[in-house]
Amino acid sequence: MEENLDKKAVVDVLNSVLETELAGVVRYTHYSFMVYGYNRIPIVAWLREQATESIGHAQQAGEMITLLGEHPSLSIGKLLETHRHDVGDILREALDNERVGLALYQKLLDLVAGRDIMLEEYARRLISEESMHVAEVDKMLRRPGEVEAFSSPPGATRRERV
Repeated sequence: MEENLDKKAVVDVLNSVLETELAGVVRYTHYSFMVYGYNRIPIVAWLREQATESIGHAQQAGEMITLLGEHPSLSIGKLLETHRHDVGDILREALDNERVGLALYQKLLDLVAGRDIMLEEYARRLISEESMHVAEVDKMLRRPGEVEAFSSPPGATRRERV
């Protein structure tokens, strides 16, 4: 680890990642229970796959924290029960939560870029994965036949179509 790395700030972001990903496990698992209708089986499978991936990301963040000689958080990120379980509502919530995770990985990259190759590569890999998740959920929210993106770039007004 380089001397000019702000270890405390890095660990704080990694703990936020850990907490956010653990909340994702709970959230995606809960969503999987609440899907009904003709397309239940593939949607439940996808949601549970996301929960499995979130636990993997949480474990990776915890390993990075202990690798830095620090103590991983035992907290979990915010869990909000909206009681809105239409698949479109679930996907919009998932999109918002994926964006939160993506922002954390981007913050981590800002802290470690040019300072620690291992942490930089870790952050870049997770940014790529989370960006793909955001893009995939965006495609899922489009109506069949629509090519235009569901969501606008960050900062722009979002359209609600599903």
